[in-house]
Amino acid sequence: MTVIDNHDVLDAKGSGLSEAGARDYFELLKPRVMSLVVFTAFAGLIVAPGSLNPVLGFIAILCIAVGAGASGALNMWYDADIDAVMTRTANRPVPSGRVAPGEALAFGLTLSAFSVMILGLALNWLAAGILAFTIFFYAVVYTMWLKRSTPQNIVIGGAAGAFPPMIGWACVTGDVTLNSVLLFLIIFLWTPAHFWALALFKMKDYGSVGIPMMPNVAGEASTKNQMLAYTLLTSAVAVAPSFTGLAGVGYGIFAAVLSVIFIYFSLTVLRMPEGDEKMVPAKKMFAYSIFYLFAIFSGLLADHFVPSFQTLRAGWA
Repeated sequence: MTVIDNHDVLDAKGSGLSEAGARDYFELLKPRVMSLVVFTAFAGLIVAPGSLNPVLGFIAILCIAVGAGASGALNMWYDADIDAVMTRTANRPVPSGRVAPGEALAFGLTLSAFSVMILGLALNWLAAGILAFTIFFYAVVYTMWLKRSTPQNIVIGGAAGAFPPMIGWACVTGDVTLNSVLLFLIIFLWTPAHFWALALFKMKDYGSVGIPMMPNVAGEASTKNQMLAYTLLTSAVAVAPSFTGLAGVGYGIFAAVLSVIFIYFSLTVLRMPEGDEKMVPAKKMFAYSIFYLFAIFSGLLADHFVPSFQTLRAGWA
């Protein structure tokens, strides 16, 4: 395991002022990750039974987005030492020196408090409580504890990314139901296969900073087998809404087709020779996994809005 001394980069997690611009602070929010969070939260809000005033709906999504961004900022503050070493993350605002660590911490804490309080006051405190727990889980449980201590970091830590649709659902209904748990499980079970595909072709990066990612600890063969298992579980859960009343047969067929393709990509990774430096199948699966999750939640939205999906849904019922 490599021991990192990043005092030369950012004096550990000290404070200090920088001349960061708005773009640097925006990057602290991890906008790519935020876009997926916002989209899945929006889907949870829309497919939940009941209705919500559009203004309150906008406030809900804004608070969830800000909360997700706050988690990203806190993650970048704490992980600045390893981010400085890894090629994928070295240019992030904190390790690159564009934002001082203390500023990133203050930014993240301020946004966390703002998002939770506004969501509770404007919508309901159950949704706000889940948002607060999500921020805590990602920043503390995953970032500060799991990430550096266990190869199950992504499996357990994936819960943080799975809560947004449940928060959106709770904003409308004020409760947690089987269908909102299904939305959670789709993302939770999807995360390991998605992230381990990345970990396979970034093994050297993770190894250089001593992060115990599954391929580095258990080896490529074990990781590939586990990826296939999680892909199969994700596929089953992704189709499940068509059997619980959340969606109809049109969505079920759509999700099944997407899932067959997802399983195919997982099988190509399984057959990938160990030590393959190009890692083309893993890169393709990583790219498809992102599309897959967007498509699954798009299908749920289509089932809610598109007449042809609704007709099939009525026939299925």
